Formats: sequence, C-alpha cells, structure tokens
Amino acid sequence: MLSLLGYIYGKVAEFRNTLYDKGVFEVFDLGARVISVGNLTAGGTGKTPLVAYIAGVLADRGETVCILTRGYGRKDPDKRVLVTDGQRILTDAKHAGDEPFELANRLIGKVIIIADADRVSAGEWAKRKFGVTTFILDDGFQHRRVKRDLDIVCIDATDAFGGGKMLPAGRLREAKTGLERADVVIITRANIGSGIAVLRSGIEDINPDAQIFSSETAISGAVELYSLYARSEPSQSHVKEQKAFAFCGIGKPEIFFKQLWQDGFDAAGTKAFPDHYNYSQKDVVEIESLACDASAEILLTTAKDAVKLQELEFTIPCYVVEIEMVIDKPNDFAALI
Repeated sequence: MLSLLGYIYGKVAEFRNTLYDKGVFEVFDLGARVISVGNLTAGGTGKTPLVAYIAGVLADRGETVCILTRGYGRKDPDKRVLVTDGQRILTDAKHAGDEPFELANRLIGKVIIIADADRVSAGEWAKRKFGVTTFILDDGFQHRRVKRDLDIVCIDATDAFGGGKMLPAGRLREAKTGLERADVVIITRANIGSGIAVLRSGIEDINPDAQIFSSETAISGAVELYSLYARSEPSQSHVKEQKAFAFCGIGKPEIFFKQLWQDGFDAAGTKAFPDHYNYSQKDVVEIESLACDASAEILLTTAKDAVKLQELEFTIPCYVVEIEMVIDKPNDFAALI
C-alpha cells in the first residue's frame, strides 16, 4: 500500500512540476533577489544552518535580508507572523514555529523573518514595508510560485535520497531528476556520511551544470539553557568533562547523537522524540529519570529543541549544543550568493 501511495505521490509531483515548466502555473516576481534553500527529501538535511549561514553573509554585506518560511508546526499556520523585524524578536516559538524562532535568535539584529504559508503575499508585503533587497526562501525548492535567482538544494551525505522511494514509502518529495532545476547542490554532513565521491558523481550525472559544494557540521560550543538568549559565550571544555544524557526532537536524531560522540562528548544515554515535538513538564521528568539511570551529570539538546524548553523546570543542568556549518570553498560560495 505504501509503495502504491508513493507512486501516486510521485506522479502528482511530476505533473505539478510539468505545469510549472510549461508556464501553466504562474510564477511571481517579488521585485528583489531571491535565493531558495531546499531539499529533495522530508526530514532534516542540515538546511537550517545553511539558511543561517547565507543570511549572515548577506547581512554582513549590508543587504536587507528577509527569510520567508512556512513555519511548520506553529499554532496558527494560516496566520502571517512577523517573527523579527530585523531589530527585535516579536513573538515566541509557539506562534513562529521552532525553526523560524531558532533562526531569529541566531540572527538577532541581522534579518527580517516572516512565517506565512503564502510566501508570495508575504514577500510582496515585506518588500513594501522593509525595502528588502534579498529574500531567502526557507524550504523553497518545491515552492515554485516564487521566481528565484538561485536554487540551492541540500543533499544529506548520511541519507542522500531517502531510501530512493517517494513519500510516504520513503522520504523523497520528488524524483531525483528534480535536481535538474538546481543551480547549486550542497552535500551536507560530509564529515559524518560516506561515499562522498560516488554521491558527487551521481549528482553530476543528473545535473552536470550545477555547482557542487560539500559542508561539515561542527559543534561550536554549548550554552546553558536558561542563559541561551542572554548571549552567553558558548563553552565546550567543561561540558565535555561531564557525563551527559542527550535528547532531541528533530528530523534525524541519530545524526545529532553521532555528532556528539564524534566530537568527544561523553554521551551516556539518549532519547529521541518526534520531529517538532512540543515538550511538557512530564517529558522533562522522564528525561531526567533516564539521565539518572545512566548516571548522567548534565543534559544536552539542540537549539531547535531549546526554544520549546525555556518555560519548563529542570533539576539537572541542561546545555544547548550550538552547531555551525563549515563549507568548502567558502569564497566561491559567497561569490555565488
């Protein structure tokens, strides 16, 4: 049954792309440069750190940058939410969505972020209100209503094509041939995955014109949960010396746990929750019980999870692991964007 549903999903996606390719479906120009960052698969591909990286580079050049995002999992998905106006954060994770709120905190004072399912309308409004010079479409590869100047696709080195099957049988949102539309392909988590040369060759076979980069995820530090938004300097050394219990609710929790072990953290136990999970105090009690059973001294989690943990009470110190993206040939990539 799943294979049949996947076949149907794939045919619908193919037909929809054909209608866009032939100009049957209208594409809207936002009147400013647009960079789309997306992927072929559902679930985590390391896209959020890349969006933050690109936004930071553009903002540092003096661009007025606006990130347009759907804001998955937020309280009212049909409502437009101005997450940050480029100066202040104007909402919370519940109304913004966890990833937009995470980006707002990471890029405070640098970019405008809007959560809206209608990114055409949101973009037109932002252009009028803020004089945006560059838009970044977060998770925009399949959102073809917006004309883009640069299409960047993330391919996860640990699971490049989601098992090769379409949703819901696998994790592909569209066929691998969709890469033909990409201008740039970023192979993410190259330091954790394997077979990078074979993967690169396969991408070149599909789209010989795309520029291909590889990136690594690196842990830049760990900040105590309650001081995260106080802009405390991240630290690693003393955290690594303590036995830790790691937990998260992200697309690929095993990648987070593997990164901790690879970077020398003493992770005595782990607990994975569903992606975009909304934590309760009951969950904290469960996590701390598991941590005690593992003789852990501290807890470790991700920045995406941290935005939904601020109002909960912990009796064991909880640290937020901060992850940054390191791109090969950074000067070449910066020139493209």
